[in-house]
Amino acid sequence: MSELEDITHHIHDRISSLQRMMDLSFVELPQNKIKKLGQELFALERLLEEFEKCVGQQKQQLQHLKELEGSFQMDLEDVHHIKDNIPAHMPRKKGQANGSEPAKNQNEAADVQPAQQEHVKKTKKSFIREIEFITVPEFESIPQYMKGRVSYDQLNAVVQSINTAVTAKYKILHQSVKTLNNHARKLQQRFKDQETKDTKGQYFVVEDDIREFTQMKVDKRFQGILNMLRHCQRLRELRGGGLTRYMLL
Repeated sequence: MSELEDITHHIHDRISSLQRMMDLSFVELPQNKIKKLGQELFALERLLEEFEKCVGQQKQQLQHLKELEGSFQMDLEDVHHIKDNIPAHMPRKKGQANGSEPAKNQNEAADVQPAQQEHVKKTKKSFIREIEFITVPEFESIPQYMKGRVSYDQLNAVVQSINTAVTAKYKILHQSVKTLNNHARKLQQRFKDQETKDTKGQYFVVEDDIREFTQMKVDKRFQGILNMLRHCQRLRELRGGGLTRYMLL
């Protein structure tokens, strides 16, 4: 702002100087004075041109900043909309992610190390894999003849149901027989009978597991969705013993 005021004062001084010289125009001026007057007029003209050019550039920058502000505002509204409308099936991070917990010193870390190792063993034993949800690009890559009328949300709803069945099944498998009721014991034995050397260390479900632990209908539409999940490399089939096992990838 101060620079603009300085330019304004400078132009005003030039104009005042020219005005005084013009007031003396009725008097016959020496040649050198007339020449100086012409130089002053020429310099003032160039200064005004530069001033107008700078004003034009500032207007363009101001317009660009206004457009940029509008774009940022739209992006901010989009972010708030996304935040307020996160699909229920989207996975969320668990626990603190901001690192706000105070750090332990080395002695404290050494004290809790055995307990941590025990916790890791228990966690590893109780860990149950899940199918990752289908992303939008993956859904769009599925051929239309395979998708049919199945929507993105419907596809991920099936993923959620399969994960529910997997979790329920392997929770029973991980429990001691003594802690189970009669029905759960029968289920645990059935799960063990369905395992083969090819399923060792793998997670899988069969159609009976889907019926047992979810409300989903195991019909032709369900089979079509399984084809889509195989296409997206979430599942593969393993047949044998009169069963079709759906292995998690």
